[in-house]
Amino acid sequence: MSANLLERVPLGTCSWNYDSWIGLVYSRKEPYSAAYLTEYSSRYPTVEVDSWFYRMPDTQDAREYRERTPEGFTFACKVSERVSLTHERSRDKGAPLIPNPDFLSASAYDEYLRGLAPLRDRVFLAELEFEYLNKQKMPGVDEFMKRLGAFAEAVEREIPRERRVPLGIECRNANYLTREYFRFLKDSGLSHVFSEKIYLPRVHELVERHGDLIGERCAVRLLGGDRKAIEEKTKGEWNRLAEPKEDLRRTAEAIAELARGSRLVQVYVNNHFEGSAPLTIERLRSLEA
Repeated sequence: MSANLLERVPLGTCSWNYDSWIGLVYSRKEPYSAAYLTEYSSRYPTVEVDSWFYRMPDTQDAREYRERTPEGFTFACKVSERVSLTHERSRDKGAPLIPNPDFLSASAYDEYLRGLAPLRDRVFLAELEFEYLNKQKMPGVDEFMKRLGAFAEAVEREIPRERRVPLGIECRNANYLTREYFRFLKDSGLSHVFSEKIYLPRVHELVERHGDLIGERCAVRLLGGDRKAIEEKTKGEWNRLAEPKEDLRRTAEAIAELARGSRLVQVYVNNHFEGSAPLTIERLRSLEA
């Protein structure tokens, strides 16, 4: 019997609270988001917590997430934008940029870690997701690495080891993704978060160029292309493949290459990737080695 190409790689979804998954993942509608985790975790071994990008974690929520999932189930947790935004958000796009005082602040990150404390040993990665950084927000990759390096040092110096979790960096500047950058991440003990996303190099391209510089663990986020276009096709009903990727196998082969040896690799699929994250996972699971 043929082995699955990704049998060694845990596959999960980006978030989980979708009523349109009823009949596909869930047997019934639940009254609130966390309640879906019980049934979700009977099907998948991991999930990404997206909501904490928009607010700091609440220990009560983190505790419930733990209680509703079995031992061995893991979480990729997006770090609050309070830590990753270089400048404060403004509704007036023409207003002058105001620096975010908590950008790459170890104390703000420690507040985040305190909130997710009940999940600490279940966190595969805390994902520090950066928006595209233009010259107004970041002079270039050298300054970006300098700021990240100072942050990593502050975290190690100021936050007790028992509160820390593995930290991953999701950089959305294609021009930053150089060998020097990947070497910096590895040397700094920071993980890379791959984004299969519009305007970024494909996962297989980055693995071919820099696979030897990927550290001991990484996450792969399959996010997709034009979000508005696929939302128009699906009308917010995420239960069919609206845009199946013809080269999905090539992406899967790159992920399998990453997972060779002892490196830990986990994959998180967004509904926007093909139209339905659960159905994309079924496609990935069906690929033979």
